[in-house]
Amino acid sequence: MPETKTISNESAAGNPYRSMAARVEDVIDESPAIKTLILEPAEDFSFLAGQFVQLSIPGFGEAPFTPSSSPHIRERLEVTIMEAGRLTSRIHRCRPGDVIGLRGPYGRAYPLDRFAGKEIILVGGGVGLAPLRALFLALVHELDRFERVTLCAGARTPEDMIYKPLVLDRWRKIGPRVALRLSVDKVPEGASWEDKVGVVTVTLDGLKPGPENCVAVVCGPPVMMKFVTFRLAADFNLPPSAIYLSMEKNMSCGFGKCGHCRLGPYFVCQEGPVLTFEEVKDLPDIWD
Repeated sequence: MPETKTISNESAAGNPYRSMAARVEDVIDESPAIKTLILEPAEDFSFLAGQFVQLSIPGFGEAPFTPSSSPHIRERLEVTIMEAGRLTSRIHRCRPGDVIGLRGPYGRAYPLDRFAGKEIILVGGGVGLAPLRALFLALVHELDRFERVTLCAGARTPEDMIYKPLVLDRWRKIGPRVALRLSVDKVPEGASWEDKVGVVTVTLDGLKPGPENCVAVVCGPPVMMKFVTFRLAADFNLPPSAIYLSMEKNMSCGFGKCGHCRLGPYFVCQEGPVLTFEEVKDLPDIWD
């Protein structure tokens, strides 16, 4: 397992099962099925890009989510959530002033020290762009440490692309060492779209990274991660150790106690969710 930084909050040190209160400051509609909650934790809270938190609502349960805001902003936390079940449906009904439970952070972060001096390619599909947003904001916060940052993102339709239009347009203007490549699977009649059309792998067309000085980070649905990873390895000759995967599927308790996140020898909630392709490539059913 690569050495990566972890961070924990003192509020959970005595009782790691205890949640702190987090006030909903605002709710942003990102797409028909995805919302971003802006939370104000009641206690000091911090995280590193790649780590996850547990959100809870009494009577509806608890689930893991990866923050989508900058780790350098301490007074508030943003979490982007797709409606996919009982708890997420209830979270989508939250309004400013509501209070939910927050505990964490958990897991290993992206090893930014290992990214220093390299070209970095981030590839996200659908709500998989959310964890990459935190990483992207961490990278551009100290952009001088890295050679170049390219963010590739895909969605089903223009309406499903999250963080638009203001944030994505702002990111395009950061500077010549930052590039955005966007795609949608299809453009409905009458919709406006000026970027690529096709599955997210088309955003990699024309890229020519040097495999000896490049790392890639992939996050999204398993089938999307599978094809992006194979293309990064086959077309760009990136070694498996230079491809970082966000293996968030099936996380549950956050402690490695329930076994729900077991992936071969790894408990993803403790030894992940950031794992390299080198670590998981020989395990069965990693894309299921």
